[in-house]
Amino acid sequence: MPAYAVIGGQWGDEGKGKVVDYLAQRADMVARFSGGNNAGHTVINELGEFKLHLVPAGIFWPQVTCIIGNGVVVDVDVLLGEIDELRGRGVDVSRLWVSDRAHLIMPYHTLLDALEEGARGQGALGTTGRGVGPAYVDKVARIGIRVGDLLDLDRLYPRLEYVMRQKNALLTKVYERPPLSLEEVFEQCRRWATRLAPFIGQVEYAVQKALHEDKRVLLEGAQGSLLDLDYGTYPYVTSSHPTVGGAAIGLGLSPRHIQEIAGVFKAYTTRVGSGPLPTELKDSVGEQIRKIAREFGATTGRPRRCGWFDGVAAHYSATVNDFTSVILTRLDVLDNFPSVKVCVAYEVDGKETDQFPSDVSVLERCRPVYKEIPGWHLPTAGMTRLEDLPEEALAYVRLLEKVIACPMSFISTGPHRHEMIQVNNFL
Repeated sequence: MPAYAVIGGQWGDEGKGKVVDYLAQRADMVARFSGGNNAGHTVINELGEFKLHLVPAGIFWPQVTCIIGNGVVVDVDVLLGEIDELRGRGVDVSRLWVSDRAHLIMPYHTLLDALEEGARGQGALGTTGRGVGPAYVDKVARIGIRVGDLLDLDRLYPRLEYVMRQKNALLTKVYERPPLSLEEVFEQCRRWATRLAPFIGQVEYAVQKALHEDKRVLLEGAQGSLLDLDYGTYPYVTSSHPTVGGAAIGLGLSPRHIQEIAGVFKAYTTRVGSGPLPTELKDSVGEQIRKIAREFGATTGRPRRCGWFDGVAAHYSATVNDFTSVILTRLDVLDNFPSVKVCVAYEVDGKETDQFPSDVSVLERCRPVYKEIPGWHLPTAGMTRLEDLPEEALAYVRLLEKVIACPMSFISTGPHRHEMIQVNNFL
């Protein structure tokens, strides 16, 4: 069987956790390929509500093997906390594997993340402060500590000693903070090793084996495409590749295996942190969307910035990822608005464009050109059949398909697993 990718189409927070939990009932494996615990996936099913940051959302289906790939950076304390909570609520976690090639978020990473962000002052990027960026920096600098290093503590100690000399020099000489204790950090690694060892393995072999045995592998994205390190609104981006290209690198599989790519979009637009958001609504409408949808970050609790659907950004995202279908979430949030708007172009420096700028300073000057259509007053919340959608809601869905230039496969009409309309097949 081929692999099927679920990719965030906007700036993250599109509802990928609910989507993956729903689709995983048809899968044999769910594999996470990028990001760290700066991503938060909220899942609501018959067991209750869960907020996952590292464990793939397929964990709730007993037939699914869950993989944390080499492209992920792992805060072991967060991961162990999730494992403990899942176990405590009756979820079998014996099917979870963590790549030995995944890099660790170390204590100095979280500390330096906060200090570096604070030093930026008004130019702060709006990071989550979870140490994700500094962990990826060390990965590229070839001084990172990997999950597999926990399996050989004697070899780890001198490497950790070398790295911490550099980190403590930064802490003391640049930020005038006290140094971290090498022995305390190493002892923390020892505790991690004891508990995490049963989950560690060479997961690329497991993924390849599943594909060669014609099993269905669902690739779980984190964050959104517009936060991609290369293709996002740089420098207001994450430190990894949440686009579909990251799936191949982050799991050790060939792009030839990825047959279908679903882009997940909210029926409106949100963003957490700094950076341009052309359709942002800084008025009562934006506040109404935030209040109805309870738009607060699953990881940080920060209020999300809200706006109308940005079709220019969405079409760009679809182009970069070559989406084969769209999964639309939170349609019910727009119930009872007298009219709804979709950005179909930008106006910048007196000219109209349908292209998404690569220069963030240009994007900050872009003003949305809207197409406005009537809203709907019948509730869509909880609907499971396309034919039950109000005519105006269906017209909105069709408009989004046209703007994104991609067909719809599913429409989510609520937070619960069953609140889903299937339009076309995916997986």
